[in-house]
Amino acid sequence: MASSSASSSASAAAAGSAASPAPSDPPAPPDASTPAGASPAPSAQARGTLRAELAALTTEAFRPDLADIDRLPTLDIARIMNGEDAGVPAAVAARLPEIAAAIDATAARMARGGRLVYAGAGTAGRLGVLDASECPPTFNTDPSQVTGVIAGGAAALVTAVEGAEDSKELAAGDLAALGVGPADTVVGVSASGRTPYAVGAVEHARAAGALTIGVSCNAGSPLGRAADHAVEVVVGPELLTGSTRLKAGTAQKLVLNMLSTITMIRLGKTYGNLMVDVRATNDKLRARSRQIVALATGASEQEIEAALTETGGEVKHAILVVLGGVDGRTAARLLDESGGHLRTALRTAHG
Repeated sequence: MASSSASSSASAAAAGSAASPAPSDPPAPPDASTPAGASPAPSAQARGTLRAELAALTTEAFRPDLADIDRLPTLDIARIMNGEDAGVPAAVAARLPEIAAAIDATAARMARGGRLVYAGAGTAGRLGVLDASECPPTFNTDPSQVTGVIAGGAAALVTAVEGAEDSKELAAGDLAALGVGPADTVVGVSASGRTPYAVGAVEHARAAGALTIGVSCNAGSPLGRAADHAVEVVVGPELLTGSTRLKAGTAQKLVLNMLSTITMIRLGKTYGNLMVDVRATNDKLRARSRQIVALATGASEQEIEAALTETGGEVKHAILVVLGGVDGRTAARLLDESGGHLRTALRTAHG
């Protein structure tokens, strides 16, 4: 996918031409394949600037030691790649204080009814949408409570939408359509930390009063500077030069796992390490629901079935019925009063 925030003017001067530049060509008509609001093709000067910009990024660096990797046996390549991947968790570990601070700030906003919104382009955008899509079945969240926007829209989930990542305006429009405001948290995700769509999303969100987090894999990135919380996980150059779906993508996935999962723990969506807010939408999840109630309560199969029947299959409510000695209606009230925190509801039930 192309990456540029260059101006719309196009220069007719070739790189390395004489001191007197040729007159600029008239602007080219918009390409029908370019999304509305995306940046037109950059000028030669802007292309040179972008190339220099990318060359300075850790995520784009060339590894001379791997220049002959295509000549190696497959098993050797796999070992090298596995060794590269092994360093990613340590890079994430180095940023745990920043991640924890971002999670606490996110949980505080969400506890007041705010939303968690991911915004990115390409692999980074897809990772955000993926994390958001897994929250409803795992934590019984409303689909709008954790959501993701990706440059180029839904089509970009399965194919490249060229030019979409180059526009801050597209990001602002996508977030404006969601009505992002002070209660919300917006996470810009970009391996390079310079992708205009991700930076534009964070800038728009911050101007709207939202909490902002920038997740990238380069230190001192524009995305980090634009956000309230910068999470910059530097994993080093990729096995394939510039292929940030590799180590950078893995690092971003680990960070997003933490952001959503630990935020949900803080919001009372778990009981210990049990997914007590799981939404049982298929046979596997219905079996898991019974197992969770069993692990939490030690109750018999008959008691578990009775509690789940009384609470309409709600795992958290069923646990409260068994452990708190209350009926389904009382369980629902106590959980509502406790903001969904099962431990708090149990303390109330036990007086």
